[in-house]
Amino acid sequence: MQKVYSDATSALAGLVKDGMTIMCGGFGLCGIPEALIEALKESGAKNLTVVSNNAGVDGIGLGRLLETKQIAKMISSYVGENKLFAQQYLSGELQLEFNPQGTLAERIRAGGAGIPAFFTKTGVGTLIAEGKEVRAFDGEEYVMERGIVADISLVHAWKGDTEGNLIYRKTARNFNPMMATAGKVTIVEVENLVEPGQLDPDAIITPGVFVQRIVHVPNATKHIEQRTTRKRETA
Repeated sequence: MQKVYSDATSALAGLVKDGMTIMCGGFGLCGIPEALIEALKESGAKNLTVVSNNAGVDGIGLGRLLETKQIAKMISSYVGENKLFAQQYLSGELQLEFNPQGTLAERIRAGGAGIPAFFTKTGVGTLIAEGKEVRAFDGEEYVMERGIVADISLVHAWKGDTEGNLIYRKTARNFNPMMATAGKVTIVEVENLVEPGQLDPDAIITPGVFVQRIVHVPNATKHIEQRTTRKRETA
C-alpha cells in the first residue's frame, strides 16, 4: 500500500468534506501539522468540528481556519492565545466545547482504544458535569465522558518511515500520538522520512497500522508562541 503523497494537498484529496470532525495534534504552536492545516484551508471545507488542545494563534495554525470561518465548533482545552477565536465565540459564530486538559487527552485516547465512555472525578460539581451522567463508585462521585473518534486526524511527527511508523520529539509529542490512533483516517506530516528498517523499533511511538497517508515536510517552521528574553548584560 502506497502511503506517501507528494504534498499536503494531494494527501487530503478525496477525503475532506463539509461537516467533518477533524483532530489536529500539537501543543500551542509546537508539533502542529501546519502544512496539512494550510491544505485543509485551501480545500474550502466548511462547518468543521475541530478537536485540538488549543486553537493556534491569530494567523498561525488553526487561526488560519478561523480567518476563513471554516470551523463551526472547537472541542478544546485552552484557547486563550487567539483573539479571533474569542471574537467569533462571543459573537455566536463559533461553538465551543471546553474540556479539562487531562479529560480531553483521555477522551481522545479512549476513542483510539475503542472505549466509548469512561468516568472521571475531574469536573464533578462544576459546569463541566452539566447534562452528563454522574455515578458513585466507592463512595465518590464521577462524571461520564465520551471517547472521541474523528473522521480525519492530522498529525505532525519528527521522524517516520514510508510504512507510517512514527517518532515524535519532545513537546511535539503532546496529543499527536493519541490522535494518530483516534482518526478513521490518519494523515501525518513527517519532518524526516526514511525507508522501512531504518528506525529503531524500540523508539517507534505510533505503529504504521494507524497511519493511512504521509507527506514529507522537511523544513517545518518552528514557531515561538511567546518570545521571552532578558536584557543583555552590559560590560
